[in-house]
Amino acid sequence: MPLYVPKSINLAINEEHFKAIFKEQDTDGDGRLNKAELLKAFEKLGSRNPGWRVRRSLHHADTDGDGSISLNEVEELVKYAVKQGYGVN
Repeated sequence: MPLYVPKSINLAINEEHFKAIFKEQDTDGDGRLNKAELLKAFEKLGSRNPGWRVRRSLHHADTDGDGSISLNEVEELVKYAVKQGYGVN
């Protein structure tokens, strides 16, 4: 029996799975991810500091500067998450 058993395993996921995770966090159904919804998405992805990650993701993916991520900007958000090495816990 191993001495250390991790609580969770970080699995690599593909871009479609990232899109699904982000889109399921659109709880108000407006087709946009606001800061609270992004926070929940990064928490689900296991971010150690999800508030900071939200600010950085908005900086990278919010191309129109409205403070949220639209469906058109989700591609950039996914690229950012992949670049950061996120998986699912």
